[in-house]
Amino acid sequence: MAPISWPRRTQAYEDSREAVAGFVGAHASDIVFTKNATESLNLAAYAFSNATAKAGFSSGSEDIDPRFVLRPGDSIVVTQMEHHANLVPWQEVCAKTGATLRWIGVTDEGRLDLGELDRVIDGTTRVVSVVHQSNLLGTITPVGSIMARAREVGALGIVDACQSVPHMPVDVPGLGADLVAWSGHKMLGPTGIGVLWGRADVLAAMPPFITGGSMIETVFMEHSTYAAAPKRFEAGTPMVAQAVGLAAAAAYLDALGMQNVAAHEEGLTSYALAALQVLPGVRIIGPTDDVDRGSAVSFVVDGLHPHDVGQFLDDRGVAVRVGHHCAWPTCRRFGVPATTRLSTYVYNDTSDIDAAIEGILAAQAFFGV
Repeated sequence: MAPISWPRRTQAYEDSREAVAGFVGAHASDIVFTKNATESLNLAAYAFSNATAKAGFSSGSEDIDPRFVLRPGDSIVVTQMEHHANLVPWQEVCAKTGATLRWIGVTDEGRLDLGELDRVIDGTTRVVSVVHQSNLLGTITPVGSIMARAREVGALGIVDACQSVPHMPVDVPGLGADLVAWSGHKMLGPTGIGVLWGRADVLAAMPPFITGGSMIETVFMEHSTYAAAPKRFEAGTPMVAQAVGLAAAAAYLDALGMQNVAAHEEGLTSYALAALQVLPGVRIIGPTDDVDRGSAVSFVVDGLHPHDVGQFLDDRGVAVRVGHHCAWPTCRRFGVPATTRLSTYVYNDTSDIDAAIEGILAAQAFFGV
């Protein structure tokens, strides 16, 4: 078969942008393709540190949107349940700009302590970046209320939707955020592609993260001008194959129906929570009911390290995740070094959960705990 011509590849790439935009209720012009959600969140974070650095020079700062300029005394707000991808970049921004990092705490039940909201997000706050659904706790956060508070104080709002876009119907523009990030591989797509959605005016004002070919408008020896979004943020050879694969995944999930996907997961989550809570010596880390919570269910077993539980289950053909799940501060909040996590999706049924429960009981018997 002859290779696909470049014009056809370009069309396939842009068609994929349209498809992904349609999946989340967005306009294609507001969809930026990245290599993963971590890059999407770093793109957002670097917009602030790059704009702040440029504003420190007297020349060339007149085109900088002041919304992206941070100074000592300003604050950036996250939560105590963030994935490292939505925590470490903001730590770096604070180190570079003198801004202060704050966070909304987590209750013993694994919910955000919203009683702190007005105190943590105040007149100094310039950025609020929060997770929609925790990858460790499974908690679904009230992003609408948090984003509304961000708007009240004039802060830009950012949402990490990696665990929500693949698992429930999400109208991304309706979240109330300025920027929303998610990844392809968590929604049955290929690795090597992520997405950053942004409000048109915000994307138009953001300085680029990576510069070079394909993202430029004009280039002179002395200076360059940049293309309009989303191309401004897609330097270099685009991820055509990955974008096409992501569009196919979105079409597949659309065919299943995201309401059906969510209902299927809710049933499995309720089943898993009930089954785990009757096991002696097993403690769920996160909400123990199915209200505003997703299908990631983390737990610990008394007397056993989570890695040992995971290895024992793996030997029985049960696939779980173990470790701190790139949410080390969340583990510390609950006084555990790590957890074992059940993560069900469209390809699972209750027999998979039954196999996990049987494996946990076998592990307890084998190790004598």
